[in-house]
Amino acid sequence: MTADDGHGVAVQVAACGKTFADGTRALEPASLSIARGETLVLLGPSGCGKTTMLRIIAGLESPDAGGRVLFDGADVSAVPIEKRNVGMVFQSYALFPNMTVADNIGYGLKIRGVAKAERAARIAELVALTNIAGLEHRRIDQLSGGQRQRVALARAVAIRPAVLLLDEPLTALDAALRERLRGELDRLLRSLGITTIYVTHDQAEAMALGDRIVVMSKGAIAQVGTPREIYFRPATRFVAEFVGAANIIEAEIADGALRLPGGHWRIADSVSRSRAVAMIRPETIRIAATEAATLRGVVDSVSFVGDRQRVVVSGATARPLAIDAPNALPIRGGDRVGLVADPEAIRLLPEHL
Repeated sequence: MTADDGHGVAVQVAACGKTFADGTRALEPASLSIARGETLVLLGPSGCGKTTMLRIIAGLESPDAGGRVLFDGADVSAVPIEKRNVGMVFQSYALFPNMTVADNIGYGLKIRGVAKAERAARIAELVALTNIAGLEHRRIDQLSGGQRQRVALARAVAIRPAVLLLDEPLTALDAALRERLRGELDRLLRSLGITTIYVTHDQAEAMALGDRIVVMSKGAIAQVGTPREIYFRPATRFVAEFVGAANIIEAEIADGALRLPGGHWRIADSVSRSRAVAMIRPETIRIAATEAATLRGVVDSVSFVGDRQRVVVSGATARPLAIDAPNALPIRGGDRVGLVADPEAIRLLPEHL
């Protein structure tokens, strides 16, 4: 989903940068359009500017001169957070410990003057949606981490916000619970249809939740695209290496192929340069008999990683290649192998074309 696919633009960020009083440049001027009902994920390492971008959209920070934030076409750049109709969920959840679960969920409705009966109906609806039935009268300190996350989310959406902003909401949870709640969160966001902006440094979260992903680096936007576009067609070497595992190959190009120490691989791109830096994902390389392949190498190591085995092969390229192979494949260190890859799986990084 994009902002011009017929759903309309819910949020527009226009040339928003941020320089703090001490001179620190946290965000280079950036522009984004977010479609109504879209889940947009801001992804990047710590210090890349993603949380600063979120805080500007929320109204917790003001952009540098010239930057603007628009909700449904209206400029809200000077509007404080409490008047922007946004819901927020932080990593810490920021729940009220002296209130029950129900009172936390209904807090925003109460301060907006919503009648008690209507509040109760909305709380009951969200309790069911977030799978916390039976917990309404518990205190926050009686809840597990996953339950607190659900309460924080229910409280954020209770006011029916125009935009939902989530800042690393699953980071404090253990891996298994994080994965389960990620699926629940995705289903909830789809059912509610709320325009959502989600900040994370976790690539798996970004891939699972985002209609589109904004990859950020050093205060700037490196690439915007669907999860598949980001993963299979990264715009830069940084994106290729940050999102998932990647083999980076520097090579000569001749006659439509990468010329490598262990042979050659055909490429799909037509280029005029004689050298390039290419990217290929470990799961797109197949191990074959040496006579069946145009590229060959020697197995350095084999590691069991659960649903697959990670095979490292040297001699085929200047640096060892990582390959994800089926566990059923009989292979061990020292084996000489052929390596097969579809030309479309080899991505020549654009800055080197």
